Amino acid sequence: MRRRRFRPIPVRMLVPNFITLLAICAGLTAIRLSTEGRMELAVGAIVFAAVLDGLDGRVARMIKGQSKFGAELDSLADFVNFGVAPGLILYFWQLHDLNNVGWIASMIFAISGGLRLARFNATMNDPNKPAFAANFFTGVPAPAGAIAVLLPIYLAFLGVPQPPAVLTAFYTLLIAILMVSRLPVFSGKMIGMRVAPELVLPVFVTVVFVIALLISYPWVVLSFGSIIFLLSLPVGWKSYRDQEVKAAVQETFPDAPSASDAAPPFAPSAGAKPPTPSIRQRKQDNRPSRPH
Repeated sequence: MRRRRFRPIPVRMLVPNFITLLAICAGLTAIRLSTEGRMELAVGAIVFAAVLDGLDGRVARMIKGQSKFGAELDSLADFVNFGVAPGLILYFWQLHDLNNVGWIASMIFAISGGLRLARFNATMNDPNKPAFAANFFTGVPAPAGAIAVLLPIYLAFLGVPQPPAVLTAFYTLLIAILMVSRLPVFSGKMIGMRVAPELVLPVFVTVVFVIALLISYPWVVLSFGSIIFLLSLPVGWKSYRDQEVKAAVQETFPDAPSASDAAPPFAPSAGAKPPTPSIRQRKQDNRPSRPH
């Protein structure tokens, strides 16, 4: 019998997986650095893992390297990088002062990250999901939750007095609840991937400026970004509710005219009398037509 041969795998299918594996290495390194007390490097490794997590999916779509294996690997990487690693960093940083209570808070955060990812994978291809829901996540995404939950550490690096361990534990549980909640969070994934030609240079300048700020003032940028993200959650919820109400109205009254179907501003009303033609127009209308 002939031995079964597997088809060669294109390199474009491997590149996103390499990026995901590099992100896992960053998350595991963050755990090691936190055990050694090097918290700044540990937090930096989590941020680096979050950047890689945002790149692997986009690179896969750009080079058409999506695969089911890559999707499963990405979920496992997110659980390690944005569930386990931030929980352990917070525990080794301050939550260990609460003994078992601090460990429970760290475990709940890690488990919430795993549940959040499992729900995302289960409902990703839900046919009953409305069209506008593609612009929103259900619950705070795992990478955003991992960046936001480390806010007390950013503030401590800026010289802000360290909060009580109980307050840090409550904040950790709050972010965990937001991750497993049904709160609609704007995703931004449906924003167009194409950039207008006149905006190419401004986009380049903006990206370079943000990267330079993150490198020069990392804790200020991360603190400001985390606070802005938390404050934007009610805005995303309100936007989702408004679109949900609009979709419900269109479904109930499908024949209702939309704004685009409205009459032009100078169109005559239905009961308006047509204008009387002038004498010249009446002469032209009574003129015999030419034979064909």
